[in-house]
Amino acid sequence: MTAVKRLYPLVACASIVCSVVGVMVAQVGAGAQLDPMSVTVSEYALSRDGGVTQVAIAVLAVGSLALLAGLRAAGAPVRGMPERLLLVWSGALAVAAMVPTTPLGHDPDVAAQIHRYASVAAFVSLPAAGALLVPRLGADAVWKPVARVVEWVALAGGFGLLAITYVALPGDRVLIGLVERLLLGAEVALLAVLAAWLVRVTWKPHAALAANFPTYHRFIASRS
Repeated sequence: MTAVKRLYPLVACASIVCSVVGVMVAQVGAGAQLDPMSVTVSEYALSRDGGVTQVAIAVLAVGSLALLAGLRAAGAPVRGMPERLLLVWSGALAVAAMVPTTPLGHDPDVAAQIHRYASVAAFVSLPAAGALLVPRLGADAVWKPVARVVEWVALAGGFGLLAITYVALPGDRVLIGLVERLLLGAEVALLAVLAAWLVRVTWKPHAALAANFPTYHRFIASRS
C-alpha cells in the first residue's frame, strides 16, 4: 500500500476531530444570545464567529472524501450505492458550507433554499449509506467487527431523520437545535467508527484480521 493511501485514514480522523472542535468553539463564541436548543448549526454560522463553523463543515466534507478514498484503497465493500451516497454527503456538505442560509427572522432567499436542500441531502445520504453498508461489512472478514456498531449509529441517524422532519414541519421548530445536533452527532459517529477502523486496517492489517478470527494467532504461529 502506497504512502498516500496510508495517509487517507489519518486525514479523515484529523478532519473529523477538527470539524467537531471547530463547531463547538464557534458556538461557544457566539454568546448567550443564541439558544442551542432552538437555533441550528447553519444559523450559528451567521453569528460573529460563524466563519469558523463554515470552515469546520468544509473540513468535514474534505475528511469524508479522504475517508471514502481510504475505504476504497483498503478494499472495504463500499462500491456501488454506498459510495455514491458518501459522495452525495461530501458534496452536499461542501455546498452547505459555501452557500449560507439567511439570518433568523428573514425570508429565505435563493441561497437559503440551496443551503436547505444541500443540508437535507447530507442528512439523508449518510444514514442511508450506513444502512446499506451493514450487511456488506458483516459479510467481510476484516470489517465484520464494526458492522454492529455501524448498524447502531445508522439506526440512530434514521431516528434522528424522523425527529428532525417532524420538528421542521408540523412541530413548528420545537427544539430543532437539539434534534439537529443529535442527528449530526450520530452521523459524525458513523464517520468516526469507519475512520477509526480504517486506521487499524491500514496501519495494523494483521491486528484487524485477528480481531475477527480467534485462531489467527495460532495460524501465524504454525507458519513461523
